[in-house]
Parts: sequence; C-alpha cells; structure tokens
Amino acid sequence: MSATAGLSTNPTVQHSLPADGAAVRLIDFWLSSQPIPPRLIARAKYCLLDALGCALFGAGQPWGRIMADEVRADGCEGPCTVLGSTHTAPAALAALCNGTAIHGFELDDLLPASIVHPGTVIIPAVLAAAEASNASGMTLLRGVVAGYECMSRLSLALGLEPSHRGFHKTSVVGPVAAAIASGVVLGLSSDELVCAAGLACSTASGIKSFAGGSGGGMVKRMHAGRAAEAGVRMSSLAQRGFTGPRAAVDGRYGLLEVFAGESAEPNRLTEGLGETWAMDGLWVKVYPICGWIQGVVQLLSAMRGPAPLALADVEKVVVGTTAFAVKNNANPAPSDTMEAQYSIPYCCAVALAGDATNPNEFCEPTIQDPVRHSFAGRVEVCVDPESEAVYPARFGSRVQLCLRSGEVKEAATLDPHGTAADPCNEEEVTAKFTRLVALSNSRIDARAIVDAVSRLDTSSSIHELQQLLRQ
Repeated sequence: MSATAGLSTNPTVQHSLPADGAAVRLIDFWLSSQPIPPRLIARAKYCLLDALGCALFGAGQPWGRIMADEVRADGCEGPCTVLGSTHTAPAALAALCNGTAIHGFELDDLLPASIVHPGTVIIPAVLAAAEASNASGMTLLRGVVAGYECMSRLSLALGLEPSHRGFHKTSVVGPVAAAIASGVVLGLSSDELVCAAGLACSTASGIKSFAGGSGGGMVKRMHAGRAAEAGVRMSSLAQRGFTGPRAAVDGRYGLLEVFAGESAEPNRLTEGLGETWAMDGLWVKVYPICGWIQGVVQLLSAMRGPAPLALADVEKVVVGTTAFAVKNNANPAPSDTMEAQYSIPYCCAVALAGDATNPNEFCEPTIQDPVRHSFAGRVEVCVDPESEAVYPARFGSRVQLCLRSGEVKEAATLDPHGTAADPCNEEEVTAKFTRLVALSNSRIDARAIVDAVSRLDTSSSIHELQQLLRQ
C-alpha cells in the first residue's frame, strides 16, 4: 500500500481551511483601491513631522546614543538613515534606533481611545521601508495612515485587560501594525501581508515594569524601537517567502486570545472600517510627560499665569483623575527621568515653578531638587468621578490650587490641549518641531525639513527628505 493510500487527493472532498477572520479583512483593506481622505494625508504629514522632531531630540539622549552605538558596533551598514547622525543602517536596525529615539522623551503622539503611541512605532517602520525600497512620498504617507489605523484597531480589539495586567500595549500591537504598514510601503501581496502580520504576532511583547516604582530605567524607550524593528523584519521576511499563520491575530492561540482572553473584541478590527479613522482622534502632546498628566499640567500652568510661583506660597494641590492614574502616577519621589515624567506630584511642581514644555525640567540634576521633592507631600491625588466615567476615550482631570494667602483656584478639563477636541494647529506642530530641533543641537535645517514634508504627497522619492535628515 502506498504512503498516500486512504488519503483523498480530490480537492473537492478535502477539508477546507477555516474562513479568514476580521484580521485578514483589515489587512486586505490596504490593498483595495479605496482612496484615503485628503485630510488624513495632510494629518500623516504632521504625524511625520512631529515624530521627526521627537526623534532628533531623543537621539541625543543617553538611551538614543546607546542604541545607535550598539547598532554601529555591529558594523552593519545599509540604505536607511539613523536620525540625528550620519550613520546609515539596514532597514530593521534603523527602525530600532529611530523608534527608540522617537519614544525617547514622552513627546510622541497618542491615540487615547486605544491607549497606544502610534508614531513612535509606525513612523520609523515606514521610513525604513520607504528608504530601502526608494518609495514615493505618497506611498510612505499611505503606509503611515495604514499603520496608525491598524495599531488603533488591534489595541481596541485587545481591550483594557492587557494594560491592567501590566502589558505595554504599544509594544504588544506595535510589531503587527508596523509589519502591515511597512508591507504596504514595500508593495507586499495579500498573502505576504498576512504572513508578515502572522510572524509579527510572535514578537509581541513589553511589560510595564518601568512604572513599578523602583526606577524606570530606559526600557520603555526601547519598547517602541523593538516593535518597529520587528515589524520591518517580519515584512521583509514575508517578502522573501517566509510564511506565518494566517490566523495569528484573531485565531486559536492568536494575539487577541493570548493577551486578552475572553475580554477580546475581534469585531473592533473591522468595525466601521473605511468610515471612521483613528487619525481623527489623534493627540499631539504639548508636554514631555505621561498623557494622563497633560491636563493637570495645562490647568496648573494657566492658574499660575505667565510667571513661576514660589512653591513655598502653595498650601496644597488636589488633583482629581482616573483610578488608573491614581494607582500608577502618584509617585512622590521620582528617582530618574522616566519616573519624573510619570509622577503627578513632580509634574505639578514643574507646572507651578518651572517650564513644563522644556524637557530639561525632567533631567538630572533638576529632578533631584529637594524643594520640588518636599512639595510632593502637599499634592493630594484622588479619583475624579467625571474623569473616571469618560476614561479611556478622554483623559480628564480636575485641579484645585490652594495658596497660603487663602486664595483657592479650581478648574477641570476632559480634553487637554493637543487632543482631537482641542487640537494643536499647524503652526503649533511646526513650532514644536522647530523647538525640538534647536534643543537637539543638530546642524539640521528645520525649515527645509518642514518644506520637504509638506511636499511629500507629490514627491516621486523620499530621497530629498532622507538627505536633509542626515547630519
């Protein structure tokens, strides 16, 4: 009897594969001919510009320099720009460096409803893919829109359970979204894109030990770089023929089941696809701190007025926020930059007595200021019912400032400046980019980059932008 005896070779009676799920439909959407609304192309340009500013500043921080040195030590050169240097690297390694730099100072953009930082993963991935393939500017921008949309939908499908268990969702869904986005830029077929996403699911990782209260270290910065690197690597492998499971996102033992279990909502992957867009809910950060604290700092900065207050003149500050922020952002004695950016008491001190838009306020030796540390004892953090009710779609906060003179000021916001309800305008985004370039002490021509990004949708290649970003 032959080895195949008893096995049918008739395709009409073989067991068929399970029907593709929502994840494959989400992936295939980016291969359709449906045009992307012009407002999203315009928004993608400013996402790119904002991320480039964050990268150029972050590249000069210790973690940005260490990562670039590590890649340089490998001796691998390639076609892709390592932002903030003259060094070039293979696509995946450039994405690693640039993602680490963009996420290097809590200045990168945020999607509040899905609680992810899309630009820090998607921008370095599509930049690397575009440089490696000499893609057009419009192709790059389409990849940006695809990546932001997929990152948001993947995170929404996971729900809040992974975050509450201590997973950093940016680095959990980031590799998958980056694989799809870079695959769109590289021109992958449907099967290749599905494989790239399937492979990337096995690189999903990242725990929030940086918020555990024992020193944040540098690891959160690396989460974004590793996610971008993985996405680029998996799309490249898929293009070469390396296959992955088709149902790795929403199938048995897939990303949603493993990280979210019964709380997963796979319908969110395609709900309103092509009608509602993640970029419409984008948050461009004003301050280099955790998103939960942006509103607090905005309110206190307005209360104090243009001149700094002496902290000795403040009786107390009462901050009402979400239960999640009360649990994770009330550290009164931050020991490093990461913890300072996540500490409501420290950020309150900066908002009242310093310049909360200046990243240097969160660096050594300023974060060790004994006056600011002692002030933490006069900051009360509690749950505000209104803020709790709208979280995570909106990041509300309520602040009461009590002065020793007896004066009491109180204000609240559900939508900090920079969010979709109170967005930064074009001039503010450009000003933020220009300020970060200046703080980076680079020789890069900020105005020329602004102009090059504005023309990307009509550029046949990103070569001009690539050259401007090398110093």
